[in-house]
Amino acid sequence: MAKKKLKILMVASEAVPFVKTGGLGDVAGTLALELSKAGHEVVLVLPRHYAIDPARWDLKVRLSPLYVHMGNTTMFAQVFETKLEKLTCYFVEYEDYFGRHPLYDDGLDGYKDNGARFAFFSKAALDLAQAVGFKPDVVHVNDWQSALVPYLLKTWGFEGDFYKKTASLLTIHNIGYQGIQPDLSLAPLIGLNWMQLRPEEFESFGGLNLLKGGFFYSDHITTVSPTYALEILGEPGGNGLSTYLERRKSDLSGIMNGIDTDEWNPALDKLLPARFDAKNLAGKAVCKAELQKAFGLEIDPKKPVFGLVGRLADQKGLDLLQACIHELLSWDIQMVLLGTGNPSLESFFGWLPGAYPGKFGSYIGFKPELAHLIEAGSDFFIMPSRYEPCGLNQMYSMTYGTLPIVRGTGGLNDSVQNCEEATGAGTGFVFWDISAGALKDTVGWATYVWYNNPKHYKKMQARAMAQDFSWKKAVKGYEEAYQKAIERRAGWF
Repeated sequence: MAKKKLKILMVASEAVPFVKTGGLGDVAGTLALELSKAGHEVVLVLPRHYAIDPARWDLKVRLSPLYVHMGNTTMFAQVFETKLEKLTCYFVEYEDYFGRHPLYDDGLDGYKDNGARFAFFSKAALDLAQAVGFKPDVVHVNDWQSALVPYLLKTWGFEGDFYKKTASLLTIHNIGYQGIQPDLSLAPLIGLNWMQLRPEEFESFGGLNLLKGGFFYSDHITTVSPTYALEILGEPGGNGLSTYLERRKSDLSGIMNGIDTDEWNPALDKLLPARFDAKNLAGKAVCKAELQKAFGLEIDPKKPVFGLVGRLADQKGLDLLQACIHELLSWDIQMVLLGTGNPSLESFFGWLPGAYPGKFGSYIGFKPELAHLIEAGSDFFIMPSRYEPCGLNQMYSMTYGTLPIVRGTGGLNDSVQNCEEATGAGTGFVFWDISAGALKDTVGWATYVWYNNPKHYKKMQARAMAQDFSWKKAVKGYEEAYQKAIERRAGWF
């Protein structure tokens, strides 16, 4: 039987290629495009953030004004439109809410009106689709910023027939961010009544938790890896919400993210000084030499280079690396780091190159070309995360023939096969304890394999590069999840 083509409304606060701050943006934009390539009719709705340049993306006015009917007022927005291949993209412009940068905070604290901003955006996305006549089979929402949409569909949606059969699917990219409001002042704008202001739905310690309300009203819930789906059903993985997710565990799926294999492909990567593939690794050797040169390391192909790219934060386990880095750098290895985040970690890792010249290099900030060079030129890649819903860098690393060293959590556990010392099977090195000692020992294990068992290293490298991290599997997983959402919605009446 032919696969049913769906109408999908993708609602997100950020999405590549337009704007992103993290994994949510990578997934929302790439998945929307991949679903459209798979034959589904997909519409992507984003806020028109200040960072999204209308001229660059050829944005055209689609609706002006768009009437957005909130719980206690009507607001007016303007809607822009553009196309990415077959994907239709709409942008809700409301200067007071979205004409600012960064997207969610002032660099230190979240904007005090974040709840109102994204409550408005959630309702605007539904009003927009109705105004242009796009009647979706399913609305796919992402994290707390659009978690109100399922509630709106099941309450306000009954005012007419337009959304009567529309299902909702909520993806949790990181349960650590929940859209918590300190009091109930936002309730009238959202249209919450006393029935919704209970702990099972939106109420939380005298305030509101928008993500928790999304759990209650969504027809299906997904997260970005199978292991993370299990971790959030308990604590501390559930970050205080495991009880509410446990009630919906039969409606919860873990679907591993894919990667953009056009951007992250060593045979095609235009940001590299030389390209390569699994059959010919000469270009990887060139990249390693250029990496060593770029970070002021001794240029020596025989010494293993350990790379790291990411946010400098305790969640990413950088404090574990900090605690054992001096012992690691007493070994015959080299290390490079690219990232920004915690000021004290920035200061520490920014200072290290002066303390270990020729052995450690760092760039505090972010440059895409350096991120690609580290993935391509390193021999190992370090990801000691305390928790990692999915993670992308470990998949980039394996694609580029760089063996990841990871803690066995979330998507890291699902995507990296641990080294088998006797046979050389596996695609990387995995440890489980959240400790500097466990990280140090695993880096030591990888170093031992590099120097003492190069045949096993090469076998693992070939196996890593043969892994399929494209979006094909993920698209199939989401198609199945959408059908579950549609079936549950049909039984709601």
